Amino acid sequence: MSQQIESVKMALQELGINASGEFFYNPDYDLLIAHETAPELTGAARGVMTDSGAVAVDTGIFTGRSPRDKYIVRDEQTRDTVWWADSGLGRNDNKPLSPDVWRSLKSLVAGQLSGKKLYVIDAWCGASPDTRLGVRFVTEVAWQAHFVKNMFIVPSADELASFTPDFVVLNGAGCTNANWQAQGMNSENFVAFNLSERIQLIGGTWYGGEMKKGLFSVMNYLLPQKGIASMHCSANRGEAGDVALFFGLSGTGKTTLSTDPHRQLIGDDEHGWDDDGVFNFEGGCYAKTINLDPQAEPEIYGAIRRNALLENVVVRADGSVDYADGSKTENTRVSYPLSHIDNIVKPVSRAGHPSKVIFLAADAFGVLPPVSRLTTEQMQYHFLSGFTSKLAGTERGITQPTPTFSACYGAAFLLLHPTQYASVLAAKMAESGAEAWLVNTGWNGEGKRLSLRDTRSIISAILNGTTGRCARRPSRCSVLRSRRAFQG
Repeated sequence: MSQQIESVKMALQELGINASGEFFYNPDYDLLIAHETAPELTGAARGVMTDSGAVAVDTGIFTGRSPRDKYIVRDEQTRDTVWWADSGLGRNDNKPLSPDVWRSLKSLVAGQLSGKKLYVIDAWCGASPDTRLGVRFVTEVAWQAHFVKNMFIVPSADELASFTPDFVVLNGAGCTNANWQAQGMNSENFVAFNLSERIQLIGGTWYGGEMKKGLFSVMNYLLPQKGIASMHCSANRGEAGDVALFFGLSGTGKTTLSTDPHRQLIGDDEHGWDDDGVFNFEGGCYAKTINLDPQAEPEIYGAIRRNALLENVVVRADGSVDYADGSKTENTRVSYPLSHIDNIVKPVSRAGHPSKVIFLAADAFGVLPPVSRLTTEQMQYHFLSGFTSKLAGTERGITQPTPTFSACYGAAFLLLHPTQYASVLAAKMAESGAEAWLVNTGWNGEGKRLSLRDTRSIISAILNGTTGRCARRPSRCSVLRSRRAFQG
């Protein structure tokens, strides 16, 4: 191991990082928990133990992603492939960054990490051995290492012995860019990608989700160019082996609805679909916890135990958590390894081809019906338009449900033009014969949000094939037909 650690340090030296301080390579949970709850820590680096055994941390003013601070280096490789924000082909967050500014930011982050106590986590992104990325995460913050240990796939001892990263994430959350105005950037904070060097830089923001979604963006760039669908969806498998996908923005129900005691969870947020079937990108779940109810969501509630990591929740003096308190943010979260869920696909997060593809739309207007079966043309329309709502706290500045059109139900994470994702998904669905459904998890025409109980009943009817027993009627959306009544 000592030889391997020296090799890792040398690799960091090549990136400009002087790893002369304390160094922890793939530390276990016990060490990370001890370090992140150390009494001398202050601010966003400090974690507190809760009565469930999970550690709770605050991410400062960054309680959601910061899409306005996202940049991609424009060079020979990316110039004609990336869906650029200045391309005139639809609104997106892929702002170009010059190689000169990239070098400046890289030097800044390397300086922030040099000489510090460092945590290095090597992990896989992707459960398919053919296309998985070996990712090296470097941070000076113990809980950020804990986060990626929860969220990505842990290599075996044999895999670690020969691990060579395909991509590197340098998290310099403690540094900011003083030259941002002269460099034409949005603010002093940055989340920058160099797809040629295969590096992500983070500065200024402490939000853990920037690492998770950063790698999702990278997979979204690489896989569709190989004919593999890259999808912002959750997935589960029934007892008969039937697979269902649930597309949707954060907060629309992907995690909650796919975490079902009667079906095996494949993953809750990011998946690929290749010639062998569906595979998870991650090794953990990242669930919203605002108003978490142990009766309504027992699996998620039960997953909050030792090794889980809570974000921005209110912890009472006795160590208990007030999940109803959204005073810090509505985007309270918990990350936990998939092993915290009892009913999961084993040994790896892979399954066959889906038979049901469900789009979850949180309609803030109450126009969409609770459920609609989609034709092939309707599926492509809704996938490309992605009508839904951004829910409170999922991005900086979002404080209430905000109607939006998010292409492919994940426009913030698309590096290629949306039609490329739609083309690959349509081809996969045509090959497998998968049905497409649209489910409204938002508000009805009376201004009330559809209950979780009712939505679960709808999902169960879709998966069980019993929607045909329900009365149908034309929807106020002229292109849809809705089911009028469900039992349950």
